Amino acid sequence: MPRYELALILKAMQRPETAAALRRTVETLMVRGAVVRDMENLGERLLPYVMTKHNQRHRRGSYFLIDFYAAPSILTDVVDHLHRDVDVVRPTVLKKDTQSSKQTCCALLASKLADG
Repeated sequence: MPRYELALILKAMQRPETAAALRRTVETLMVRGAVVRDMENLGERLLPYVMTKHNQRHRRGSYFLIDFYAAPSILTDVVDHLHRDVDVVRPTVLKKDTQSSKQTCCALLASKLADG
């Protein structure tokens, strides 16, 4: 299964409501067969511009990154489900590289230095 990262912006809420929205999101992934690897809270901050979602205008949001493995066939369903969630302002799924670009860069540099 390929590795993906879900960049998630939730509307500004109190801690219990935010936790419930995150739980729903992770359950949405797991019910569809995804394996959640890691979750990172990037904090609450001002949005780059006013976003309108579900007839509400949002100026602040909580940012999260969720790292997971999933079959590519479930991604459309997951994103559609997240777009319908009233607490989610913006879900974005990105495919993560299996190989880190830093390691490749350093390996190429080391081989060039060794060749002289």
